[in-house]
Amino acid sequence: MNVYPFIEAEKQRSATDGAGGGNVARACGLLKVSRSAYYAHAAALAAGGTARQREDAELTVWITEIHADSDGSYGAPRAHAELAGQGHRHGRKRIARLMRAAGLRGRTPRRWRKTTIADPAAPTRPDLIERDFTPNAFGLDQRWCGDITYIRTWQGWLYLATVIDIASRRVIGWATADHLRTDLVEQALRNAVTARRPAAGVIFHSDRGCQYTSAQLAGTATELGVRLSVGRTGQCWDNALAESFFATIKGELLEHRSWPTHAAARAAIFDFIEGWYNIRRRHSALGYLSPAAYENTAATHAA
Repeated sequence: MNVYPFIEAEKQRSATDGAGGGNVARACGLLKVSRSAYYAHAAALAAGGTARQREDAELTVWITEIHADSDGSYGAPRAHAELAGQGHRHGRKRIARLMRAAGLRGRTPRRWRKTTIADPAAPTRPDLIERDFTPNAFGLDQRWCGDITYIRTWQGWLYLATVIDIASRRVIGWATADHLRTDLVEQALRNAVTARRPAAGVIFHSDRGCQYTSAQLAGTATELGVRLSVGRTGQCWDNALAESFFATIKGELLEHRSWPTHAAARAAIFDFIEGWYNIRRRHSALGYLSPAAYENTAATHAA
């Protein structure tokens, strides 16, 4: 249904009753159309052009809003998925063409660097994942993975440890600290168990960093009913999912701003993980669903 004639009628009414742009704003809100999209449509009509050109102008406004809402991180595939989720069915090639014309493009994650250091004297533990990070290979809370990264602030380094559910890509536990002691990864794991309450035997996979092979973490894992798994030394692909998340958060957030304090960085990390990444950010491995949407879908199918 073309809602623009109704908005145009409200605009004409506002011109006669002295309401200014109030009627337009109210009509756009009721019809769930952004004002920028309406004005782009009006401008296209005023300038003439074919129906296709007018539609491209409106579509470009929606794409621009989606790109801005993602803080400039979304490229054509995710913008296409977001539009489809809003009920706008258009070809991905068309979205890519309009993004190029508007000078919009997503961010490409940079290659990560290792933070943890292996302990050659640490006891040997098995690799229970063997590079299988397929989302639907197992159910939720069966296999987790995690790692540590660093954030440069004016107050010195801040370190972030994560626990991610391999099935849904959701960051289910995380912690920050100004040190790299085992307490950091222990707290992240405890937070994950508190949030998810998994059955005993859930796997937690990591690299062979000394924090993850320590006796302290082994004791915590036994207490929590968690089985520890580690990849091979120097093989980044053995923990690729955890490291891929760090490439994402750095590429989409941390490397594009300065962080004067640890508190400012922590607040931004909280907003990114809990308000964006887990809830709204679309993942190609999940069929362009967000982790939360994927988990809701899984729960519906299991019911």
